[in-house]
Amino acid sequence: MSRVVVIGAGLGGLATAARLAAAGHEVTVHERSDAVGGKLGVVERDGFTFDTGPSLLTLPGLLDDLFTTTGGPAGLPVEAVDPACDYTFADGTRLTLPHDPAAVPAAFDATLGAGAGAAWSRLHARSRHLWDLVGEEVLRRPLTLPALLRMSLRPGGLRAVAPWRTVRGLARRVLPDPRMRTWLERYATYSGSDPRRTPAVLSVTSFVEQEFGAWYVPGGLRRIVETVHERCRALGVPVHLSSPVQEVLVESGRVVGVRVDGREERADAVVCNADAAVLHERLLPRTAAPRARRRLRRIAPSTAGFVLLLGLSGRSGAAAHRVFFPADYAAEFDAVFGRRPHPIEDPTVYVHAPDDPALRPDDDSEGWFVLVNAPVHDPQRGMDWDAPGLREAYAERVLDVLAAHGVDVRPRLRFVEVLTPADLERRTGSPGGAIYGTASHGPRAALRRPANAGPLPGLYLVGGSAHPGGGIPLVLMSAEIVAGLIGPAGRPRPAGTAPGSSATSRPRAAPDRRGPARPTSSGTSSPSSSPAPAPPSAGPRPPASGARPR
Repeated sequence: MSRVVVIGAGLGGLATAARLAAAGHEVTVHERSDAVGGKLGVVERDGFTFDTGPSLLTLPGLLDDLFTTTGGPAGLPVEAVDPACDYTFADGTRLTLPHDPAAVPAAFDATLGAGAGAAWSRLHARSRHLWDLVGEEVLRRPLTLPALLRMSLRPGGLRAVAPWRTVRGLARRVLPDPRMRTWLERYATYSGSDPRRTPAVLSVTSFVEQEFGAWYVPGGLRRIVETVHERCRALGVPVHLSSPVQEVLVESGRVVGVRVDGREERADAVVCNADAAVLHERLLPRTAAPRARRRLRRIAPSTAGFVLLLGLSGRSGAAAHRVFFPADYAAEFDAVFGRRPHPIEDPTVYVHAPDDPALRPDDDSEGWFVLVNAPVHDPQRGMDWDAPGLREAYAERVLDVLAAHGVDVRPRLRFVEVLTPADLERRTGSPGGAIYGTASHGPRAALRRPANAGPLPGLYLVGGSAHPGGGIPLVLMSAEIVAGLIGPAGRPRPAGTAPGSSATSRPRAAPDRRGPARPTSSGTSSPSSSPAPAPPSAGPRPPASGARPR
């Protein structure tokens, strides 16, 4: 038996701990805050309960795989979200997308005119090929240059991935309607990125959301992390809360444990579920892994989020997921990623309002989670979210934007709870409140994201700031990869099992849409937990053909 210490009790840390404990390791988890979950947080007020992290689940079969591998089904139900999302564009056009992908073309045609559905179908077919290329080969394995080269050498691989093309470039190339282009560009924000700089491969996220469906866990997605925590307890994994790790111990170039509460805790391996920037800037000795630290400093942080939690009287009966787009989408990314970051004047507004009795005090009320993209908290660059009066003024601005879209909630307000990027930094430990760690910008974005095998022997990285990226599905894949890299306790990895893969056969990625059968267990912050893969960069780069949250 080997001893493993996990830093952080977010979903990635807990999922890794459960997998390693089931594989025979002695595992201990240390969490800096007084609750598990990380970005899968929760706020309770006046009988209302709000998820403060991801609000949409895709690929629920990944949770099935986690629970099957660690002891069996966990009894965590999922429900289809239908409609999957309701979009309102700046001109007032309203697009409602159904849960069933077979009905999506008709929805596009009915709203945007004949031919829009066919354009979506062509995009969906293209993205299906992309998913075949990156889903297993890239996302569920340790990322290496040879793996990317193998993928690029598959028939049509390099041409399909097209690392020289951006999401915006792809949208302009394949979608005739500017509103459809805006809709597709939104998926770049699932990785907290600018669609003008994000490789087109991230468009595969739209395919995953429509092909495998949008799902919800009754009681809120917070139940996912609570259920994984319960599995850790059942496996004998101690999870110490209010127990911040002060230092990762390094001897002779190898990680040998951590310092916590002033004492050394030795380990054969350390798994870091904290943000990669926190690991390199605060936990590792300054002389350890200097190249990795410098490389990480050169990457732009992802978007942060400005959140309103609204307790409302009455029930609207509207779709659970709604997006309200601005007239000038590019201005949003200029505000977030420009040289002088500032709050977005006319932001995209995401609203999550699940019809869930468990989350409201009575049947004459509803809670709304409202999110807009925001630049990270960075007072040195002039973006100080703790500046006096800013949170109140910007909260009013977001309510004004909703009212301009015909959704004025002020007469129904019982309370408004505000979470700024500075608050998110304090709550989750993410530098500046960056939801996804680093942005996925440039054709080599995949190779720039920290790998799961750390820069020192005995060190591993898991979670949204490491490969393959943020969101519930990718974080679960990250945990699977790390557990595979460490391997079973006391015996070599089974023959024929690739590093990072399960020794058992993998289940389908999503529940069967046909009939009533549903899995008993399943599977921003972010509006969605759809995977937004760190985009591959494979092969030589051809000349450029053209040149978020959600």
